[in-house]
Amino acid sequence: MRDDYLKAARAKIEDPNVLVNLVSRRVKQLKNGFKPLVESLERLDPEDIALREIMEDKIRYELYDPEEEHS
Repeated sequence: MRDDYLKAARAKIEDPNVLVNLVSRRVKQLKNGFKPLVESLERLDPEDIALREIMEDKIRYELYDPEEEHS
């Protein structure tokens, strides 16, 4: 995993637990054949692709709020 990508992604998502979960879910999708949302001239690992997608605001997340479900 590239440090520069990790630092840039952490600037977007400050909670390390959320970042790890988001990257791991996206890596599973990429390994299962989903197409990357970013282009690269170099060959990147799935983890680096996921971090770039976060850096470039190609993927987002929402935290679960149980109160919202009951509204």
